Amino acid sequence: MALRRVLLKLSGEALKENGDLILSAGALTHMAEMIKAIIDSGVQVCVVVGAGNIWRGKIASDAGMERVQADYMGMMGTVINAVALASKLKDLGTSSIVTSAISAIEGITIPYVVEIADQALNNGQVVFLAGGTGKPYFTTDTAAAMRAIELKCDAILMGKNGVNGVYDKDPRTNADAKFFKFITFDEMLKLNLQIMDTSAIQLIKDENIKVCVFQMEANNFIATAKGEHVGTICHKGE
Repeated sequence: MALRRVLLKLSGEALKENGDLILSAGALTHMAEMIKAIIDSGVQVCVVVGAGNIWRGKIASDAGMERVQADYMGMMGTVINAVALASKLKDLGTSSIVTSAISAIEGITIPYVVEIADQALNNGQVVFLAGGTGKPYFTTDTAAAMRAIELKCDAILMGKNGVNGVYDKDPRTNADAKFFKFITFDEMLKLNLQIMDTSAIQLIKDENIKVCVFQMEANNFIATAKGEHVGTICHKGE
């Protein structure tokens, strides 16, 4: 059964290709086409995108920057990525809005308000949820969990580079790694699996929201949104 409303958790790195400093025209188009395909299938879509292609904590650490300022720079990076994707979606004829948990940029973003985002989703628009939580010390994983709860999403769709789901250890370096087709959030916490931040799992572990983890490929996002089982389904259990 197709999902009604999903949150796509995208990495900033997915928006660049080898040799591109920040954004790749090809990667942007590919990602926007994927989002459009999901929308065209009748599924409501909101998007949290990271900023790893623009800004990373290690850069701040190496530069001797304080954590708070570095985190706000990361939040602004997510706004850049969201605006870029929204612009590409417009080229494809798909309407979207860019909401932000940090101060709005006139003519570019609007403040994140649950009711406004919910109405836009019901109207068939893609809703970008930029600016993280609006507060330092929280990752985009936590922002995704919070927004999925607030907007009553059926699932968070999370693409990963290099792995096709959840394992008990890194399958790229451990031939005996065990693959999970299903796993509960409590099991993820017990095994200390680094699929999402602990704070994000703690937020979502008692909610009726699935987290679908799979290889970062457009077809996997589209198939999962349509109700197919791809990769691993993380859930609250009985």
